[in-house]
Amino acid sequence: MPHDAVTRFEAALGDAVSRDAAVLDAMREDRSGWRSEHAALAVVSPRTVAEVQTAMRIASETGTPVVPRGAGTGLAGGGISSEGSIVLDVSGLDRILEIDRADELAVVEPGVINGELNDALAEHGLWYAPDPASRAISSIGGNIATNAGGLLCAKYGVTRESVLGLKVVLADGRLIETGHRTVKGVTGYDLTALFTGSEGTLGVIVEATLRLRPLVAGATTTIAAAFPDVEAAAAASASVTAAGIRPAVLELLDALALERIAAYLGPEPVAGTPLAGIRPGETFLLAQSDAGAADEAAEIARLFEAAGGRVTASTDEATGERLLGIRRAMHPALAATGQVLIEDVAVPRSKLPEMFRAIERIGREYDVEIPVVAHAGDGNLHPNFVFEGETVPPKVWEAADAMFRTAVELGGTLTGEHGVGVLKRRWLADELGDDSYGLQRRIKAVFDPAGILNPGVMFAETAEKV
Repeated sequence: MPHDAVTRFEAALGDAVSRDAAVLDAMREDRSGWRSEHAALAVVSPRTVAEVQTAMRIASETGTPVVPRGAGTGLAGGGISSEGSIVLDVSGLDRILEIDRADELAVVEPGVINGELNDALAEHGLWYAPDPASRAISSIGGNIATNAGGLLCAKYGVTRESVLGLKVVLADGRLIETGHRTVKGVTGYDLTALFTGSEGTLGVIVEATLRLRPLVAGATTTIAAAFPDVEAAAAASASVTAAGIRPAVLELLDALALERIAAYLGPEPVAGTPLAGIRPGETFLLAQSDAGAADEAAEIARLFEAAGGRVTASTDEATGERLLGIRRAMHPALAATGQVLIEDVAVPRSKLPEMFRAIERIGREYDVEIPVVAHAGDGNLHPNFVFEGETVPPKVWEAADAMFRTAVELGGTLTGEHGVGVLKRRWLADELGDDSYGLQRRIKAVFDPAGILNPGVMFAETAEKV
């Protein structure tokens, strides 16, 4: 019985278990705009790997669903409580266990915050490449669970490219290690890659060995350009990648996004930046080249100008950080005005102009405004919907459905980095096809035969019904 299970958790884990109503309520939502109908039976906040193992053994023995959760910053509803579940909150496992300068790696627990890791690494002349816009608040474990991308992934890859190995607690409480401390390693199946992006459905990540990069001295160059419309900006970004140039950052904000960011930030944060002179209806393209890449930056500026952009370039570090801060303000700017459904589609980079045209058409057809920010360097777009109330309006889901189908028709995908979670599971089989979808369900069943790990995430039914 559920309450008997909670009693077992409390007996084994003591004050690591909470049934406080406010704590349980907080676990019903993340930053996706989705709120679960069900509060958890309890929240378990382990302080050691052994406590995670104990929690999973009890869950396995009692058939209690477990929802692994980190910082709670997910954007697809992948870490929120489900019916009859406990939430396993691993945010307290937040130690940096090792920084190895010689081998350029770090070993961390899942609760380490992305930005705080890079602050610690800077003292050693190193940095960690995955750079989600939420880096100041999102955890490494959550980044791995969703295979997060971010502003730098067009050049440096998504999280998977920076994860060398993992320690994972399985559904029955066993602890396994995957991967290597070496850059190369092809022994057996690549379970590290399989767990990366598995959204807590295969196991609980309790430790990660991360690949680092050396910091390069010198000034970066930030290139900002205003364009008359979003198609011109999308075409400019496509011309950069078509020329074989891979800037560290290539971000596009459409006119609706700029309008909301400006209202949220006010005039002071943008004063003295190119954004201060933006005109109504214009869109904004932001690129940044690594230190020592002045020739690359000059070519990007030339391509932006050739595409009709008003261009400015700066090697001032503070200016660059202010501009990136404006980009990272997108989500809080929208959240300040209502509930936000942040979507996440990706298309081939050459199809960006076509996808932007489609989003504008879909917005008109369903009578909804869709502010868009895009990682233009890799074709990953984030269309956003702002609404009031607890429930996403039907017309928003209809518009989202049209967007997902258009992205797939253009050779893209319904999620580039946020994950499937509960928000997108209804479209997963359509993209994968029946055979691939069935195979993935069977993989889930191998790791979690009782279907207790994050039931309802990614797949609409639990694993035991395969």
